[in-house]
Amino acid sequence: MDIKIATEIGKCLSNPTRVQIMEWLKEPEKNFPPHETLQHFNDGVCVSYIQEKAGLSQSTVSTYLSNMEKCGLLVLTRYGKWSYLKRNEKIIQEYIDFIR
Repeated sequence: MDIKIATEIGKCLSNPTRVQIMEWLKEPEKNFPPHETLQHFNDGVCVSYIQEKAGLSQSTVSTYLSNMEKCGLLVLTRYGKWSYLKRNEKIIQEYIDFIR
């Protein structure tokens, strides 16, 4: 991991709500209902569930999630009109190793 990516990840994690989202996504089955269409978390959590749980405006949460995806913390999967996000454990581990 290079310093530029590590810095972008650090910026994303400097916000308590974004850190909380990462915590929720660590164990999605404990924090979210499965989406009615998929009924599993293999592809992540439906974005609308994350927005609802965060209790912030849709535009704020969308910006947070978009930035987290751009720096590699989250992986986006789309099915029709639904978007799902999950943690990118590989990048998270690389970031942890970089910080050490």
